[in-house]
Formats: sequence, C-alpha cells, structure tokens
Amino acid sequence: MSSQQEKKELDARARQGETVVPGGTGGKSLEAQEHLAEGRSKGGQTRKEQLGTEGYHEMGRKGGLSTNDASGGERAEQEGIDIDESKFRTKN
Repeated sequence: MSSQQEKKELDARARQGETVVPGGTGGKSLEAQEHLAEGRSKGGQTRKEQLGTEGYHEMGRKGGLSTNDASGGERAEQEGIDIDESKFRTKN
C-alpha cells in the first residue's frame, strides 16, 4: 500500500470519528489529529521545562483538587493540604 493511499484511508477513518493518531483525540481529520497530538506533547513538555520537575508535580496536585465549585488552591486551603508554590519556577 502506498503511503498516499494509506493517508487517504486514515483520513477517511478519522472523518468517521475514529482516533487514528495516538493523542489525536477529537480531530476530525488525519491532519487535525496529527496537530493535536503534536501540540499536546509539546505543550506539556514546555510547561514542565518552565516550572521544573517538582513545580510540575505540585501544579498537578493543585489541579487535581479543583472542582466546579472551587479552584485547586481554594480547595487545598479549605482541606488543609499544603501546596508548595515555591517549587514553581520559570525560565525566561
């Protein structure tokens, strides 16, 4: 099978709602799924580089506490959970 024909088949499957690229969930075409998968992997890596490994983990803890009613920071405060924001660092 030629790569051109393979791409057409993958694109057709994507247009039917199937995820054909790992991380491409929600894309309505092969190209859209490729862009989604690329953006997700780059975005997370960039944030991790900006915050540092420890800061990235703390940010995840804080985000995991968020609900529709309260942000992660508010909920951590209410429940007495310590989030060490000093671990958040940025590189310019």
